[in-house]
Amino acid sequence: MILRRFLLLLWSGLLTAAAVCAQPVSSLYDKAEYRIAMRDSVHLHTSVYTPKAPGRAPILVFRTPYGTGPYGADKFPAGLDKGYLRSYVDRGYIIVQQDVRGRNRSEGEFMHVRPVGFGDVDESTDSYDTVDWLVKHIPGNNGRVGFAGCSYPGFYALMGALSGHPAVKAVSPQAPVTDWYMGDDVHHNGILMLSDAVRFLNSMNTPPGHTPTDRMPRRELTFAPDERTFFLEHPTRADLTTLLAPNAFWEEMSGHPDYDEWWRARDTRRACYNIRSAMLVVGGTYDAEDCYGAWNLYRAMVRQSSRTPVHLVAGPWSHGAWRGDGRRLGDFDFGEQASGSYYMEHFEAPFFDCYLWARDTIDRLPPVAVFTSGDDRWHTFDRWTPAEARRMTLYLAAGGRLTTEKPTAKNSSTSYLSDPADPVPYVAASGLRRTKEYMVADQRFLAGRGDVLTFVSDPLPENTTLVGPVEAALEAALSTSDADFVVKLIDCFPDEGEKAGMQMLVRGDAVRGRYRDGFTRPKAFVPGKPETVPFRTTDIAHTFRAGHRIMVQVQSSWFPLMERSPQQFMDLWSCTAADFVPCRVTLFHQRDRASSVTVYKL
Repeated sequence: MILRRFLLLLWSGLLTAAAVCAQPVSSLYDKAEYRIAMRDSVHLHTSVYTPKAPGRAPILVFRTPYGTGPYGADKFPAGLDKGYLRSYVDRGYIIVQQDVRGRNRSEGEFMHVRPVGFGDVDESTDSYDTVDWLVKHIPGNNGRVGFAGCSYPGFYALMGALSGHPAVKAVSPQAPVTDWYMGDDVHHNGILMLSDAVRFLNSMNTPPGHTPTDRMPRRELTFAPDERTFFLEHPTRADLTTLLAPNAFWEEMSGHPDYDEWWRARDTRRACYNIRSAMLVVGGTYDAEDCYGAWNLYRAMVRQSSRTPVHLVAGPWSHGAWRGDGRRLGDFDFGEQASGSYYMEHFEAPFFDCYLWARDTIDRLPPVAVFTSGDDRWHTFDRWTPAEARRMTLYLAAGGRLTTEKPTAKNSSTSYLSDPADPVPYVAASGLRRTKEYMVADQRFLAGRGDVLTFVSDPLPENTTLVGPVEAALEAALSTSDADFVVKLIDCFPDEGEKAGMQMLVRGDAVRGRYRDGFTRPKAFVPGKPETVPFRTTDIAHTFRAGHRIMVQVQSSWFPLMERSPQQFMDLWSCTAADFVPCRVTLFHQRDRASSVTVYKL
């Protein structure tokens, strides 16, 4: 009898819970829209969703340049009914969405990655003024405020932390735009990320004289018949300037080809001193857009705000995938522990519940949690890069070998001809858009190309887990005065078994050769003179299984993911199609000039 009553009560509770989960958010929350005045009298459109249930609740703010529609006090976004935001509805948070300055229904002038301290107002002061108004005017709030955002909204979430408002207790920048010159969407190590930069800066073009509107004007740009053909037919930055005009950020960017003070002012890491709110930085190891931001923002905050609780979570995710399914990318299923639901329940929800609800959940969240692909499991660390990781240098050797033994040959090199008329593709077949799957794509489609050098290790005797950055040091000579260098780290599967013979891309990144002595000091190559070209890729977290081999590929184009170099030391903003010339690249692997790739092994 007791067991039957228990089962009946349990079943009744489950039905009640299911009914609550099935309720539309409009029956659980009230919506109100406000025009919140900033200190310079500019008004920002703000939608506030407040639980109907009695009691006090924390405020979670999402500031975005992408719009907060549907607009209207009786209209609720579908994202509150299901998906990522539903988790916060079910937890009873007050949810705030705001159009940032100069976008959609907000007043003012928009500026891309507006530097902190730019004049009397910036995104941190707008965040401060917003929080100050919310805690004073929204009924039922408990005085605790958090910020969250992914991608460009990740940048705005960070501004919430930099506001310094005492009510801000927890902030989560996710895949945050951090430095558009060194990494993220626009450049990687000084090279324009062609496909993403052109598409994004065109779609986000905001003409001056903004008038609040439900829908921002957009100029469609179609990469027909496919990306590769389109960009070969528009080969120079000057061609693209004409195509995108008028575009204020693109045009201003043209005056800053090197990493000068203009770019450094837009590096958010420079402002991360003495942050008081707890931080949860989130990123994906296979994020094609903002992989750089999460790892490097985390490092800056740990260094510059040493007393602040800073957590890092990184999974095998494409851009923002932790807010959705998360577990699948291309040919790979990373398992249930890579899913968005697992992430929310084990990382993000405990973080905000602890600092905003004052619940005892933080013990579930380690300082660093990183998921390794290959063996598909989570690791926890006290810091990143892990103290227990040891440097392992892989040398590029004659005959296409990759070895941990430094070359002993007196003279040894391999060369290839880089021809801008036939750049190395980044995918097997070019489409209308850059695919997210290229980050883990099989590289066998490049077999037979003479402009891709390949170096392969022996089969590994045991599982080998690599974590942290990949540090390349290429010893090279050119037949011209400049060239780009692409380095790819690849997992070669055995010739038998699941995914037989697959060459899975683990990380690829590039550097412009002229910046080998620093990104503020471009320097031409002297044809035929050997030079060292060092650079660091974005971090990895991958286990190469026993029997697999490690492969490194070196090439000088990756098109149209990144722009082509004219392979001459000249201004890329003024070069013409005729300036693009072939270049013979010689890569040395000898005892006094040993090209290498250094990784960190657990």
